[in-house]
Amino acid sequence: MCAKMAFQHQAGTAMECLSIPITLKKEPGVDPEGREVLKCGFKIGGGIDQDYKKSPQGYTDNGIYVTEVHDGSPASKSGLRIHDKILQCNGYDFTMVTHKKAVDYIKKHPVLNLLVARKGVTST
Repeated sequence: MCAKMAFQHQAGTAMECLSIPITLKKEPGVDPEGREVLKCGFKIGGGIDQDYKKSPQGYTDNGIYVTEVHDGSPASKSGLRIHDKILQCNGYDFTMVTHKKAVDYIKKHPVLNLLVARKGVTST
């Protein structure tokens, strides 16, 4: 079932899909070490440095995918969903990034203007 959520997209090539804009405003929180941080409430998987064939979600390309969305989080409130493929973040191309670069970029900004692709969505 999870494999059906993937796009089978080759990194760096054109992809025909509906792009969904999502604005996510992080909220103050505390990390496990007790430091104040801005929380977004989602996790990602993938990246051009990852072997998508080992993906527990069954993704079939090296895109950056949302693998977890916490209930009540800024991500959940913004409309972000599990299996969304992040195409851009604040105008930065996420189709050709490593996993670490994507994580670092997401952590760096208090507001995330995301452009995502969602399997099966053809109109808003």
